[in-house]
Amino acid sequence: MFWFFGRESREIEGLKMSFGTILTMAGGLGLFLFGMELMSDSIEKVAGARLRRILEIFTTNRFMGMIVGIIFTGIIQSSSACTVMVVSFVNSGLMNLYQAAGVILGANIGTTITGQLIALDVGALAPLIAFIGVVLVVFVKNKKLQHIGGIVAGVGVIFIGMGMMSDAMLPLRDEPEFIQLMTSFKNPLLGVMAGALFTAVIQSSAASIGILQALAVSGVIGLHSAVFVLFGQNIGTCITAVLASVGTNRNAKRTTAIHLMFNVVGTVIFVVLCMVTPFVDWMITTNPANPAAQIANVHTIFNIATTVSGSG
Repeated sequence: MFWFFGRESREIEGLKMSFGTILTMAGGLGLFLFGMELMSDSIEKVAGARLRRILEIFTTNRFMGMIVGIIFTGIIQSSSACTVMVVSFVNSGLMNLYQAAGVILGANIGTTITGQLIALDVGALAPLIAFIGVVLVVFVKNKKLQHIGGIVAGVGVIFIGMGMMSDAMLPLRDEPEFIQLMTSFKNPLLGVMAGALFTAVIQSSAASIGILQALAVSGVIGLHSAVFVLFGQNIGTCITAVLASVGTNRNAKRTTAIHLMFNVVGTVIFVVLCMVTPFVDWMITTNPANPAAQIANVHTIFNIATTVSGSG
């Protein structure tokens, strides 16, 4: 009888630990997404109107469009927002299809900055970064400095959220079922489908890649599985532009199709590359102690290669 109650107590304790892990993961994800939103909104307030003006004026040819796409997406930290804006410009006649293709190619490179930012090992400084940002927002009267404070606070909150997610996922390394699920992503089709579906649901490739990096840092998923999820995330990010193109003219729909085509073709090429060459092993050796940086580097190489091939 005492044995029964002892076993029940252990099961309840285990359930509490599982529930606590879920709460910590959810809290970390919430902070991460809030940090992304805060940083993007603050950047938009600081330079949004100016960036739109630049996007309209300096896209006279594909090369200039590509440069603008890199800068624009690197600043606002959202390739989806950049692509949606391009679709609206094409639909209104402010930009032709040739110019739009250049901006979209550039946006694919610009979006890699988020992953590289997340890969920086500044977790210990995250609370201080967030505190400095909050001080600027709360105690400074100058509006521009307040918006800059919002950017700084957003960066700090992103890293705090990343740390919470990574810490919460650590116990999952010892769960056979979860390990089996992560191992199944070594199957390219399953990995790509999982990445595309998850990113399509949350409509943010930066957030989904951040979660993938947190899983990798926790040791839950290795790069051999993560690469296929990563490639799928690049397809899933196109859903925002696809939705934005509903009800637009033919050229606007073609712009969306170009965006989707670049990522699908790039995914097919890189899946084959990973299967027939030691590409993943090479990427591991570039930064063996930092799994988040490994994912960020693969993401950067994928997008640069896709852009170069698409601009040829």
